[in-house]
Amino acid sequence: MALVDLSAIRENVRAIRARVGPKVKIIPAVKADGYGHGAVPVSRACLEAGADALGVACVEEAVELREAGIEAPILILGCSLPTACDAIVEHKVAATCCDLSFARAMSESAVRLGGTASVHVKVDTGMGRIGVRPEEALDFIRQIGALPGLSVDGVFTHFPSADEPDRSFTLSQIAMFRQIAAAACRHRPGMLAHASNSAGILAYPEADFDAVRPGIMIYGCYPSEHVPRSIPIRAALTLKTRIVFLKKCPPGTCVSYGRTHVLGRTSLIATIPVGYADGYSRRFSNRGEAAVRGVRVPVVGRVCMDQTLIDVTDVPGVAVGDEVVLYGGGYDYLEVDRVADRIGTISYEIFCSLGARVPRVYLDR
Repeated sequence: MALVDLSAIRENVRAIRARVGPKVKIIPAVKADGYGHGAVPVSRACLEAGADALGVACVEEAVELREAGIEAPILILGCSLPTACDAIVEHKVAATCCDLSFARAMSESAVRLGGTASVHVKVDTGMGRIGVRPEEALDFIRQIGALPGLSVDGVFTHFPSADEPDRSFTLSQIAMFRQIAAAACRHRPGMLAHASNSAGILAYPEADFDAVRPGIMIYGCYPSEHVPRSIPIRAALTLKTRIVFLKKCPPGTCVSYGRTHVLGRTSLIATIPVGYADGYSRRFSNRGEAAVRGVRVPVVGRVCMDQTLIDVTDVPGVAVGDEVVLYGGGYDYLEVDRVADRIGTISYEIFCSLGARVPRVYLDR
């Protein structure tokens, strides 16, 4: 099971608030099912802690929050297809806009449904993904601002390398966006300008603008080792399971698929009901670790779809039913950042990979 401490989520949001101050809006990223933590409970915890709005990736994620009774402003951070416009308008969600045809489709939906279509214009200052070109941004805002039923409520950009030691590129982005945002807000007073992700919040306070969009920080991880840890945060998730089978094996026994691990001594091997179908990566084969009764133990053999083997030979009194900690739990070697580094990935992927069949249990201390 994945234990999610909602009090940690709230503490992390409040810590960000203490840094950015009362005037800067906080728009936590709760996309990808709240980075695997559960979008609805995480969203409620963020809002209880003073977040002003929520960021999602697509209209389906926004609708999920609305159907759960969440009425706070929601911004879709990715591009949407014109077929999604009716749902966006009906659920009173703000959409990212960087294409004239999409803006027209939003306008048409708003007029037909008798509502208002809210959009934030994405400007590509260097991410190279979605967004209008900087030199086209102001003209684009003027064009779509003239469409009926369309309200241009924000302008934003994204930092691709704010978590890297070389600061020059991000500083150039900030300077570029500052000029664009100032011109846009002169044209349409009241627009919300926002740029910073978690790394931006930590390393570039000059880029707070009107709002910030924290992501990984909300869940208790720093975006990289290169950013200043200028805001205290606490991990929210612990992944646990239990031993379901124990077997004593002689030296020379091969364990799991491919016979990639051969026991060098008489060993006690435990089976746990977690595998790559649950999001416990196959890359943990012969390199993952766990904690059993406070003892650090290795993953042995290949991680299977539904089961994984751990060597518990050195765990005194180990028994079927004992708890096994895979992530978190207060063990430094199981911190998600360290676990991710061990298999050459990032904490974001570790969280987002957690499968739907892993029960989420929410603690609210």
